[in-house]
Amino acid sequence: MHDHDHHDHGHHHSVELKDVNGRFITGIVLNVLFVVVEFGAGFFSNSLALMSDAGHNLSDVASLILSLGAFKLLTVKATTKFTYGYRKGSILISLLNAAILLIAVAGIGYESIFRFFHPEPVKSDVIIWVALIGIFINAFSAFLFFRDRDKDINIKGAYLHLAIDALVSVGVVVSGIIMHFTSWNWIDPMISLVIMVVIVGSTWSLLRHSLRLSMDAVPPNVDIDEVEKAALKFADIKNIHHIHVWAISTAENALTAHLVLNGSISNDEVTKVKSDFKHELQHLGIQHATLETEFVQCIENACMKG
Repeated sequence: MHDHDHHDHGHHHSVELKDVNGRFITGIVLNVLFVVVEFGAGFFSNSLALMSDAGHNLSDVASLILSLGAFKLLTVKATTKFTYGYRKGSILISLLNAAILLIAVAGIGYESIFRFFHPEPVKSDVIIWVALIGIFINAFSAFLFFRDRDKDINIKGAYLHLAIDALVSVGVVVSGIIMHFTSWNWIDPMISLVIMVVIVGSTWSLLRHSLRLSMDAVPPNVDIDEVEKAALKFADIKNIHHIHVWAISTAENALTAHLVLNGSISNDEVTKVKSDFKHELQHLGIQHATLETEFVQCIENACMKG
């Protein structure tokens, strides 16, 4: 029965991935078109804010492409050399995405500081209209990932980047309006510095999360205490120890543990307890479990290892 449940779970996951892939492709196409328009407009209007945001959007396109590749890796079948397939690649890609964003930030920061001390005139009306388009495209793209943002770190990363891009575009609109009515050209590089701070803030949690998963830390959606409580709900499980939990992908977790069982139960009952516990683990965010068993002798509710 357990094998049947596991098969159904995998089938549902593959259908979900197909749906997500379509959303990634839509987001990639929209943002590539916007990057071309935004960079061209920034160059034409001499706006560092637009060009730096275009650079950030270009890094987001790279991030979306990499994330799409990560989901493709999840479908690669396991081999004798890679017994989990290439699932771990999705974690490494999320780490690479965070690194790409930080590199983009360094470039924005350098240009912003230089332009802040050497402000140049800009065409504020072009900035306003292009940024308004950016608000629409980024908000729509972020909406594509809103539903599944808590199911996978790569989806969450895509959602956060696009949602923040929409907010950054709002900031660019505000700077364009201010420059339209004043001669404060220093507002343009100032907005670029604000963009840099926002990107660092949004990327830091993604970087930390990716690093933790790449070092096989317990995934944030798994609580070891809850695993122990779930095990001890079964009358025949007297103890659980040597618990190890790690992420094998951005969407799947694995566990190994030792179960101490009542020594009087039959082999069929042992199989059923393990199967039922694995089913409970799926509800706790653990899709792959390897359970070893030990036995104790119980006499009048007092148990001791035999």
